[in-house]
Amino acid sequence: MGRSVHLNDIEPVLEELDYPISRDAVADQCDDVTLVLADGEENLGDLVAESGGDEFSSMDDLESEVFNLLPRHAVGEPYQSEGEG
Repeated sequence: MGRSVHLNDIEPVLEELDYPISRDAVADQCDDVTLVLADGEENLGDLVAESGGDEFSSMDDLESEVFNLLPRHAVGEPYQSEGEG
């Protein structure tokens, strides 16, 4: 059964993996994880499968790559910063 995880709760999911880990292994092991975004959802396995990297040496590397792969709407309104206002 799949898991739904809010984007800000992704670390425990990534901590379950053994590093270094290949892109394909992450895609396989995370294919049941749905990331709940500010606007919509993304399958974590599918998202990582789109990565240009072949291997992730640490959780931080993978987390950074996931955030880089997310669509702009994933974290809130486009062109808005929580620091504004």
